[in-house]
Amino acid sequence: MKKFIYVPAKGLDTAQAYKLVVGCVVPRPVAWITTMGLNGLVNAAPFSSYNYVATDPPMLAINIAERAGVMKDTARNILETGEFVVNVSDEDNLDQMHASAQEYPPETSEIDELGIELLKSEMVRPPRIASSPVHMECKLDQKVVLGAGRNVLYIGEVVAFHLRDDIYDGNRVDSIKMRPIARMGGPYYAKMGEIVEKPMLQKPPGGEGWINQNK
Repeated sequence: MKKFIYVPAKGLDTAQAYKLVVGCVVPRPVAWITTMGLNGLVNAAPFSSYNYVATDPPMLAINIAERAGVMKDTARNILETGEFVVNVSDEDNLDQMHASAQEYPPETSEIDELGIELLKSEMVRPPRIASSPVHMECKLDQKVVLGAGRNVLYIGEVVAFHLRDDIYDGNRVDSIKMRPIARMGGPYYAKMGEIVEKPMLQKPPGGEGWINQNK
């Protein structure tokens, strides 16, 4: 029988709790978020505490923590403008996405520093990242302060999707062709690796992948 190490959560400091959570909750999708400040400066930064939280309407949630008590540029821009774009990071733009996580001063744009090519959005001001296979234009629906107040969950409604034509056939997104990357604990990322196919046992909206077991 395997042995387990018991770690009570009460009494953990922020660093200890962070290491445990990001090491246990894996793999995590990465939201490469573009925002625009009131001064027109475009910011790009990755966040892996992210997922979809609703489908009617489609909504995404991103947890953005303060750094040393200071609000990050992405969070400030979202609050000030109410708009952001989630760009899916894939194997091809992994290095550029990772580089954008560096701490730049507020007056410096990662776009200019890293030579990130942009595309105009349709319904929000922040632009899209050209190298990403999927862009989701979002408008802030609500913010939820979590725990002791260091973490804030930003929930955005997706108001427009942009899907590269080699991964979208007008009906479904081919997430295998997308070749997305995921965040692991510490300095590690993961690629998709082996894909295992199993039928859906409960019918999802649209019924994709579902096989009626009662036939």
